[in-house]
Amino acid sequence: MQLRCWCSSTAVSSDQILDRVIALAKKYDKMDGSKVTETADFQKDLNLDSLDRVELIMALEEEFSVEIPDEKADKLVCCADAAKYIAEVDQKNVQKP
Repeated sequence: MQLRCWCSSTAVSSDQILDRVIALAKKYDKMDGSKVTETADFQKDLNLDSLDRVELIMALEEEFSVEIPDEKADKLVCCADAAKYIAEVDQKNVQKP
């Protein structure tokens, strides 16, 4: 059993977040992991339909213990977008008193 901790009490670099987002996307069985890059478009380059994108977003939410609202999720078109959003949420959580 693997225990994964993602604590927002410590700052995590954007590069670390991006690496984890890419690693998660490469494991997603609905796309060719060899095509996953920082800027590969989920729909155009990786051929994910809307349901597949929802499943990937849900996996990201679980991996990083964040909630991504639908209006934000619709704007996440590549791994870099997802990592940027997660880093922003993490930074906001660190700044809360």
